[in-house]
Amino acid sequence: MLFRESAQTIAARALDSSLYLHLTEQFVHMHGHRPSAAESRSWERSIPVLAAVLNDAGLGEVEMMLEYALPLNSKRADVVLAGTHPVSGEPSYVVVELKQWSQAEPEEDDPVLCRIDAYTHPVLNPIEQVRRYCEYLVNFNGAVAEHPGRVGGVAYLHNATEFGVGGLRAVELDDRGQLFTGERRGEFIDHLRARLSDKAPGARAADELLAGKTVPSKQLMSVAAQEVREREQFVLLDEQQVAYRMVLNAVRKAKQSDHKEVVVVTGGPGTGKSVIALSLLGELYRQGVPALHATGSQSFTKTMRKVAGARRREVQDLFKYFNSFMTAEKNSLDVLICDEAHRIRKSSALRFTPAAHRTGKRQIDELIDVARVPVFLLDEHQVVRPGEMGTVEDIKAAAAAKGLECHVVPLESQFRCGGSDAYLRWVVRLLGLEAGGPVVWEPDDRMQLLVAESPQEMEEFLQARRAQGYGARMSAGYCWPWSSEPRPGDPLPADVVIGDWARPWNLRGERSVSGAPPSALWATDPAGFGQVGCVYTAQGFEYDWSGVIIGPDLVWRGDRWITDRTQSKDAVFKKSTSDTDVDRLIRNTYKVLLTRGMIGTIVYSTDPETRDRLRELTSGSTRESAPA
Repeated sequence: MLFRESAQTIAARALDSSLYLHLTEQFVHMHGHRPSAAESRSWERSIPVLAAVLNDAGLGEVEMMLEYALPLNSKRADVVLAGTHPVSGEPSYVVVELKQWSQAEPEEDDPVLCRIDAYTHPVLNPIEQVRRYCEYLVNFNGAVAEHPGRVGGVAYLHNATEFGVGGLRAVELDDRGQLFTGERRGEFIDHLRARLSDKAPGARAADELLAGKTVPSKQLMSVAAQEVREREQFVLLDEQQVAYRMVLNAVRKAKQSDHKEVVVVTGGPGTGKSVIALSLLGELYRQGVPALHATGSQSFTKTMRKVAGARRREVQDLFKYFNSFMTAEKNSLDVLICDEAHRIRKSSALRFTPAAHRTGKRQIDELIDVARVPVFLLDEHQVVRPGEMGTVEDIKAAAAAKGLECHVVPLESQFRCGGSDAYLRWVVRLLGLEAGGPVVWEPDDRMQLLVAESPQEMEEFLQARRAQGYGARMSAGYCWPWSSEPRPGDPLPADVVIGDWARPWNLRGERSVSGAPPSALWATDPAGFGQVGCVYTAQGFEYDWSGVIIGPDLVWRGDRWITDRTQSKDAVFKKSTSDTDVDRLIRNTYKVLLTRGMIGTIVYSTDPETRDRLRELTSGSTRESAPA
């Protein structure tokens, strides 16, 4: 949240311009960059209009929470109004989505989407947008989780006339999804008076919402079974919902008119790509649409099979690998959902692939050919192995060569790392994956970052978090050799050795050994804590607390990072892999490892100079700053 005050005070601040200065200062402090011109315009033009409506309604003491950040998510509601319900006397909240649009019309065959002249692609109908913000708030804020009726939502298009935007009401309207225009300002005032009392200030209700405990995130793996088998478990917001609807609309067109098109959903770690994938699979499966989920990750696919198909074998069969479609007929599926598509390889053929299946066809072409609607979800900065070639340009070029439309939907909101987009930017700047060089971490209320002085300290800290009921894992760069799998009953070889501290890597195989889970379940089975994970078992997963060991393959010297390929034990790096590629892949590896934590990350480097630099950049973030 950038600012909160009564409607009366905000109206006064808007008059002397101090409101915009304060909002800008707060935004820069929280996000590390200046607000966009569009955001600044919204503050200058829309917030005073809403404050005036509240004051004219006699609701000057209602609290306005501006740019309210949704929990565990970087999305921000424009305004949340807090007050007391005029009948029940209980806290009452109205989420307000402000739009400066003067004209908008629903998408011809899907009113959940709409079109405005400023955008070339459809956007979410603001009624649906605010309704989903309300649902998400109820799902994740303990102050209203048990009292869902306390939350309502409206879209206020103060520049619009009924003629210009009235068609948007083609979607279902309810207490969490209403739309008012400047032309119906009087009705908007009546609506606010029906939900907010003019007899009591809203400060206490605002306090209660802000103090509401964040309900633990419904983590992907723990709800996948119910998601696929029964009903939608995730609330998709904004561009997530746009991507979801675009795929469903493409499926409908394909069924109606022998149509085929490609959809690409691109975004960084934690932007919700796998949530979209599972929501799509669940909906298509319920509709009886032939659809499959595929990845290039053994860990991810096996975990999906285990948790989503725990009771029914046919559900397990929905989860395939990218190389499963070498001999499949063209368009034999309606939909193929390619999750973690940055792991697409040049060819599906492996060492043991039968000669009859070695068609010479590229894997990307196999994936496009097999379905009427192939969907690719990817993050180009998570390529960690030579030969991975799933990029937006690769997919667009392959689609164009086949004469197919290709729609790209970018995701920007952050759901992992506590919804802290500031932390994600800190990581990419730290590793030199974004221009500007490392910056000092400024602690926020969403993500915790700590530096350990030893691997023992890291493990003890994480063990204490586990004792409090949190999930935790330790992972490391691939800088230690990996022994062969022990025989059942034998102890795991302690390969990761740092001084007098030694722990085993996660298992390689598909069976449990000496109490340790198989490789594919290291990130999700509680017994995985005793082993150190690598990028291949961590990628695609998340846990509450993440411990990351930066090995000698990446060290800080003077004013820059130095990668040392001789310190990497990863067998995928061949002599033919260029130094430039190795450098990029090692940095990408640590980006993946550093972005697995939902609540916090504790990092340790085996190199003293690197530890010193990390301490400088974390601005004194120590063990003592973490919850006891």
